[in-house]
Amino acid sequence: MAPTCSPQTAFVNFSKLFISVFLGSWFTLSLAQDDAPKRTRADAVAEAQTPKSVPVERPEQKKSQHDRSDVFNATKASPSSPVFEDQPKQGKVSGFDFYRDPLNADEPFQQPTAIMQKETDNKSSVMSAQRQLLERRYNLKPKFDPAAKMSRGKPLAVGPTAKLADGMSWDELASLAPEEIKQRGIFPYPSLPHPLQSNGGQVFPQMQIKMFPRLERFDVEFDLPEAFLPEFPPAIFLHNRPELGDVSRGEVVSINNFYRLFKDILTPAQLNGLQFLLTPFPQEEFNPTDDRKSVQPSLGVTCFDCHVNGHTTGQFHLNPDDRPQERRFRLDTTSLRGMFNQQIHGSKRSLRSVEDFTEFEFRTAYFNGDPIHAMKKGFPILDRIHVSHMAQMQNMLDFPPAPKLDPATGRLDPAKATESELRGEKLFFGKGQCSSCHTPPAYLDHQMHDLHLERFLKNEPGDGAIKTFTLRGIKESPPYLHDGRALTLEDTVEFFNLVLQLKLAPQEKQDLVAFMRQL
Repeated sequence: MAPTCSPQTAFVNFSKLFISVFLGSWFTLSLAQDDAPKRTRADAVAEAQTPKSVPVERPEQKKSQHDRSDVFNATKASPSSPVFEDQPKQGKVSGFDFYRDPLNADEPFQQPTAIMQKETDNKSSVMSAQRQLLERRYNLKPKFDPAAKMSRGKPLAVGPTAKLADGMSWDELASLAPEEIKQRGIFPYPSLPHPLQSNGGQVFPQMQIKMFPRLERFDVEFDLPEAFLPEFPPAIFLHNRPELGDVSRGEVVSINNFYRLFKDILTPAQLNGLQFLLTPFPQEEFNPTDDRKSVQPSLGVTCFDCHVNGHTTGQFHLNPDDRPQERRFRLDTTSLRGMFNQQIHGSKRSLRSVEDFTEFEFRTAYFNGDPIHAMKKGFPILDRIHVSHMAQMQNMLDFPPAPKLDPATGRLDPAKATESELRGEKLFFGKGQCSSCHTPPAYLDHQMHDLHLERFLKNEPGDGAIKTFTLRGIKESPPYLHDGRALTLEDTVEFFNLVLQLKLAPQEKQDLVAFMRQL
């Protein structure tokens, strides 16, 4: 005979069964939703700045004859005094007026819509010329390493990709003196130009624009193939929670999702800093004025639009530190990984704290180093509290794990490294001269150096001193050098083999690449 139970016990058992079934169904549904294709979510920044169309129903909504007249045209303004008729220029500003005329307008009172149309029409020819340049210089059909990958699985493109002069080999080229290379014009790594130098400014890769259309420009687009760029989205590593590994969860961190992803990982101050790093501020090409380069007026760009997930996906602009415009050089966005362990910031500005770097970015890189532009387009002024919170967040960003490096010294653990990697390490600290600037464990020396590339280049003045960038996690930061002229690590080794006149053998070059992949 089956045992009996009290009504209270029966109710408790039924409740447990119901909860178990309900939770099981909910968990199954949750898994199914996670596995299903993600629904495209609206970009909160774009939503915030896009007005909704509404029907014209009320009298006050309708355009009157006065609304459509040209009385608002500056040239039709009535002078405040007839005396001006006899004064120079009749009291008018007949030339350029910065607050009125778009930057780089060809003539005063030029209509912004006309500039936009002209530059839109020219975009295809601008990019065609850049593609032809790249195809002359590089083999752009990528070759991938069969095993080596970035943190989230993107395969590494291998090189060298640079094309040599007809009949020239790498060994033969390396045997020539700098003067002969310059005289013959055969240095394979001249500066990589911005596709539209006259306008310059920040350019985002297409894979990012597909997700955030507000970052598209009407005058220029990204030029390098995606195969030679970092992962998108990049992994995120935090040194305050190293046991979590990559905390990106495969998402591009934005104002839409940062709180959900990090509310239980970051401190309140760090979360506030992250919020500001994801908040758009006016920038030279993305702003509300009519000399922007986006079709629609824009709230601007965020720090993490350029430094995606605290890293980079190859965005480039022009360095803010040189003038005139044609003297400025292309500058790739660098990773923010390991900022906590760096003593100077900025390619040329040599800023001495993350706080200064954060604050001055708005006054320099955002506006090409020109605070007058910033005043016109929306000068962002952040108090030092928020700046310090942004700096605290940046200081949490860590390098990717390097399991073959000794944690204390940053050198290879011989028990884990291959023979090629060990040979590469010996070259790195010896014949290759790499460690003279890239010292472990962070593989940088917190200094600025001038390679004097003008020794090798015709009609190029060189770049002057540029800060040493860390080599930790370097396999995840292509393309290389400050302007991205070296598309792969192999290209970078060939570049320094020529510039430092190292006379490396082919196997030595391979070993150096093998070592750097482990950093």
